[in-house]
Amino acid sequence: MPKKIVIVDYNMGNLASVANALDYIGYKAIISNKVDDIKSADYIILPGVGAFADGMKNLIDLGLVDVLKEQVLERKKPFLGLCLGMQLAAEKGYENGLTQGLGFIKGKVKKFDIKNKDLRIPHIGWNEVYFKKNCILFDKLNKSEVFYFVHSYCLFPEEDIVVGTFDYGGEFVAIIQKDNIFGTQFHPEKSQKAGLQILKNFIES
Repeated sequence: MPKKIVIVDYNMGNLASVANALDYIGYKAIISNKVDDIKSADYIILPGVGAFADGMKNLIDLGLVDVLKEQVLERKKPFLGLCLGMQLAAEKGYENGLTQGLGFIKGKVKKFDIKNKDLRIPHIGWNEVYFKKNCILFDKLNKSEVFYFVHSYCLFPEEDIVVGTFDYGGEFVAIIQKDNIFGTQFHPEKSQKAGLQILKNFIES
């Protein structure tokens, strides 16, 4: 029976590109903000481009916070947050003021603090990611791979969930895993072969 993959639509961008990437590797996903679709999903993907406060406002306005907490935290369905989607899994964010997040993981989202003024913010472009711990997302990949980033804010976890990092004037979080909860700061759907493998590994986890 085909796996039901739901890409959560909360008006924060790049939904079609994630669906197209999954389609390319042989998986059909639906883009939806319907509670019933999220409840019946086998896999939940929360993508996102934009500000933390806007993302949480949209999730609240659409009535999706409770169903996401239920399905991810209680029913333990595999969850993958991409870029802003990973950040929203944190307890709080400081973009456009203090905003409470989904609280899937302990930690906060804050702006880059980089001493090297030659490094531009936002961080846009390709960056090497180093895999620090064993994780199902890394199956069939090397010990490090290059992925595509676009962001000005970073996740600062307060629990031991970091499995991949990147260097940009300091070491920052690239990939997290906590039980059924996964997240990438980069965009796997824009990261060519290695990014597609990350998505494939998640769906086959």
